[in-house]
This record gives sequence, C-alpha cells and structure tokens, in this order.
Amino acid sequence: MKVNKAVILAAGMGTRMLPSSKVIAKELLPVVDTPAIQVVVEEAVASGITEIILVISPGKTTVADHFEPNAELERYLEARDKRDILELVRRSNHPARITIAEQQRPLGLGHAVLQAREAVGDEPFAVMLPDDIFDCPRPCLRQLLDVAETRNAPVVALLKVARSELSKYGIVDLKAVGARTYELRGMVEKPAPEKAPSEFAIMGRYVLTPDIFELLAAGKPGAGGEIQLTDALMALTGRRRIYGYEFEGVRYDLGDRVGFISAQIGFGLKRADLAERLRAYLKSVISQ
Repeated sequence: MKVNKAVILAAGMGTRMLPSSKVIAKELLPVVDTPAIQVVVEEAVASGITEIILVISPGKTTVADHFEPNAELERYLEARDKRDILELVRRSNHPARITIAEQQRPLGLGHAVLQAREAVGDEPFAVMLPDDIFDCPRPCLRQLLDVAETRNAPVVALLKVARSELSKYGIVDLKAVGARTYELRGMVEKPAPEKAPSEFAIMGRYVLTPDIFELLAAGKPGAGGEIQLTDALMALTGRRRIYGYEFEGVRYDLGDRVGFISAQIGFGLKRADLAERLRAYLKSVISQ
C-alpha cells in the first residue's frame, strides 16, 4: 500500500469555537502564529503526502486561499528587508498539490469524506481532521502510514481516554496484535460509558482504502442524523482487517477551548523565541 493523497476535512461550521469562528474559519485559528490548517498540511507533507484534497463548505475559500502566494505582501516584506517573516509567509505557498471538494450541507464526517471520492479515485488515502493537532516525535500520520504499508490495510489513530470522555468519541472494540497495534473488531460512535467496548478512541487521523466510498454512499444517517464515518468503518471490518495504532505523541483538540489554550502553551514552550518568557509567565500565574 502506497498512499499519496490526503483528504483534509474543513467544511464544518465551527460551532464549538463561536464567536471566534463566526467570520474566521476555525481552521485558520492559530497554533501560536501558524493556522491550524497549515500545521495539518505540513504534517501531511512531512509524512510523504504529495496531493491534498481540501473538503470545504461553499464560500469557505479563505482556507484554500491561505496556500496561495500573496504577491503584494511578499513585495512589502521584501522591500523592507524582513527576510525572516518573508520566509515564514512563503512556507505556506503551494506546499503540495491542493484540490478542492465542496460539501454543500453539513451532513456528517462520513458525508464530507464522500465528497472527495472523485478526487481520490481508486487508491488508498489518508483522512485528517484539523481539529486534532499532534505533537509527535514522528508525524502522527507517518506512524499510521508505516503500519498501513506493513499490513496492507486501513489504520486509524487511537488514544486511550478517560471514562468520562468516552461519550465524545468513536470507541473501538479491539485486540492487541503487536506493539501499540490493534486489530479492530467493531466500533461505536459516542457510546455511554457503560456501553463502551474499550477506553480507546479514534482520533482525527485515518488511512483508508477506496472501498470505504461504496459503504459511505450506501450509508444511512446514524448518530445525530448524520452519515457517520464510524458506521462505514464498522461495515468495512466485515470485508477486511482494519487496524488501530496507539500513536506516540501528544494530541490537542482545537475544537475545545481548554484544548485550544493547551495547544498554545504546548507549542509555545517548544519555541526558542517564546519559551523563556512563556515559562516565566506561567510560573507567575501558578504562584498566585
């Protein structure tokens, strides 16, 4: 299995981050000073992805515009010899081949993936959710791709979550088959804690095979009246083996206010130009 394409889902309404997402697409909200969508695209490129399909809602063009050159801004920075900032700006210009697919109505994660069917074609592909940002020793997607290529099968990212959080995620039934690697036997979307088959949740990174599209197209609305990707994955387990990988690293949920703030702190402390002042501020706040 060789994966060259990644589908990045950026069609949501951003309701969890209102009012900031009323005008600004939530995918453009920053992780320190880098838009979340750029962090995800850079993870994809670092993992070996060469083509990205951005699934957006109608009119949400600013997410794609971010990856186009801004000639006027670049001329301004160049004329003022702001080379370091110019380099940062140019880093986002055409990082990979980017195509656009539209989700006309917000009918769920599975429905959003389905909109990329024509662009993906008949080949395996990755799916990435910009709400989930990872800080890993190796890119999270690359970790999954290594498993997918070794086992020639779909793979999802797994994270063990607290019992009180189980009802927020797709939770899997699994059995261990290797280091940090599990075969999935089933999954449930947002179960009550007492009905959850395990404490492992699917996070926002997937490596899928194109036969998932047939199942998505035939799918009926599930939890929340939406076409759920989890339902299609569960159906896919009846056709082929699917694996989960407990990724190495830290995940931040940018759709959650505490997760968003935590990401700023976590990534800020990794920045040589910010860490000392940020650490001093945090110590002063904690000591109060």
